[in-house]
Amino acid sequence: MASPGAADPAAKRIAAAIEASLDGMVSAAVEAIWHQVPAYAASHDDRLREDVVVHVGAVFGVFLTGLADQREARRADFSITREQATRRAAQGISLADFLQAFRVGQFTLWQGVLDAAQDDPVARDTALRLVAQLMRVIELGSTVAAEAYLAAQQHELAEGDRVRRDLLEDLLARRNVPAGPKRAMLRAAGLGADTKLLVTTAALAAEPSDDSALRDAASAVGRAGGDRGPGLAVARQDEIVGVTPLPRGGAAAVVANLRRACDELARRQVRLAVGVSTVRGGLHEIPEAYAEARVARDGLGASTGVLALPMLTSFDYLVLRDDDTARRLIRPQVRQFVTEDAAAGGALIATLAEYAACDLNAKTAARRLHLHVNTAYYRLERIAERTGCDLRRLSDVMELVIAVRLLAAGTAAATGTAGS
Repeated sequence: MASPGAADPAAKRIAAAIEASLDGMVSAAVEAIWHQVPAYAASHDDRLREDVVVHVGAVFGVFLTGLADQREARRADFSITREQATRRAAQGISLADFLQAFRVGQFTLWQGVLDAAQDDPVARDTALRLVAQLMRVIELGSTVAAEAYLAAQQHELAEGDRVRRDLLEDLLARRNVPAGPKRAMLRAAGLGADTKLLVTTAALAAEPSDDSALRDAASAVGRAGGDRGPGLAVARQDEIVGVTPLPRGGAAAVVANLRRACDELARRQVRLAVGVSTVRGGLHEIPEAYAEARVARDGLGASTGVLALPMLTSFDYLVLRDDDTARRLIRPQVRQFVTEDAAAGGALIATLAEYAACDLNAKTAARRLHLHVNTAYYRLERIAERTGCDLRRLSDVMELVIAVRLLAAGTAAATGTAGS
């Protein structure tokens, strides 16, 4: 459909008036954008204003070209919009703000059309007929802007993910991080050469229902840090690896955040098994910290939740590192006792655990278990009869405690430290 153009004298006068005042209109549009779209005024990018001036002038030019050539706007007219959309994504301007700025600029252009028509009734009628052409500029320009912005954003995300993965591999291989994007990413994460840190590894407990599950989980792990920086969280094959600067609240704060994140994910049917390393003294210790986190995660077995080494005793950790040889060394009589009592509800196992925790004091154990002391003594006698152990000897009690840790459903250490 042809638009009012060069053949229409009123349209020619409007076009000439707009062209003559184009610089002032562009300046007015830019000022309106800075006033109405806070993200632009808040930006610290020194090039942003210059870029907006260029973009506004180019889009106004699309409208003027349509008037001169008596045609509607075409996608090819907005090549500069594609370039500018890419710049806005890099400048930290959101898509919503970018499109709002685009519309603010076009409103200024429409005001310029009305001003050019002045009080001339014929020119006013022509201006009204130009509304459709201007709306086409707004509609097509906004569409091109949104498409280009989203493409730029996807590229930026993909590039960021690539740099993040490469950075993690460098850290795990103890390679020096070169200057450039990787070094900048480290600084943004709050990680320096000697930063105290924790390493986390997490895996989904089941096959994800869609691709977003792993990304959501990585984002949740990445939010476990605190006041020292956001840390680094990377989806790496079938696991998520996090490197978190130690916050002022220490390891306990990170673990608490991870447990809250796991609870939130579980409500969305995303279940994680998370292992956390001990506190380490810098980037050069990340490979060892990662190995620790894997041991912790493996200690959860088939369970989900968070198992954090800083929350364990050295004894808990040694039992956590069980293997087939350790299991085979358990005497058959002890193995049978643990297996049968666990299947029957674990009353004797619970009594044994409390007895050990109370430094072999049966009376204190009975009080903590809310049992009559004779009941506690009876249970301890039954344990001794069924296992052949002397519960007055520390070595025999330790043998039983270790057997329970290795054979009971899950590891006692995991049960005591994992969260849902």
